[in-house]
Amino acid sequence: MTLHYLDLDRWPRRATFDYYRTFDNPYFNVCTRLDLTALVALKPRLAGPLLLAYHHLLLRLANEIEPFRYRLDQGRVRVHDVVHGSAAVLCVDDSISFADLPYDPDHRAFVAAAEPRLRAAQRGELPFEPTPDQQALLHFTTLPWIDFSSFSHARNWGREDSVPKIAFGRLQRDGQRWQMALSIEVHHALMDGLHVGRLVQALQARLLQPENWLALEG
Repeated sequence: MTLHYLDLDRWPRRATFDYYRTFDNPYFNVCTRLDLTALVALKPRLAGPLLLAYHHLLLRLANEIEPFRYRLDQGRVRVHDVVHGSAAVLCVDDSISFADLPYDPDHRAFVAAAEPRLRAAQRGELPFEPTPDQQALLHFTTLPWIDFSSFSHARNWGREDSVPKIAFGRLQRDGQRWQMALSIEVHHALMDGLHVGRLVQALQARLLQPENWLALEG
């Protein structure tokens, strides 16, 4: 397998990269709220659960927006061809586990691979085996009990931990609309607010017309 790295000398963000990668806390976090009204209306016809629908939409955008595929690698910036999902899952005994969500641009194929992994994790059939050295991932977590307005993640200081971390909040009704909190945390050496903004704007645009992006039944 050929590894791909940015040519740092030609990267317009080289000075920004050098500046932020030495920080004790080089991460920044953005919290916002998404309108899921159109997606909720499609729920009876979705191929797979609602949760996997918005996970797939975000994961697809992360693969399309290149900086979300950047990872630190011994002072260099590796560009992964594809990034996948890893979701924290609440088990039936109230412990947590992790389920891999292999990326596929086809929503139906993504659900077919991800759904049995989520169910196995919920039943406690998957061991608690985090993979901190696996970089071609987005880390997902969902807090369906909380409509949060800020968020922070556990981090291992001193490591080249540059995996974006995504948190989804409680789906709740606001008048005639359905909304959900979203947190995105990224490494500032690898991207800026511009890139996070592009992902959030594109995600919201797709959530307004989810039938154009997701597989439906019937």
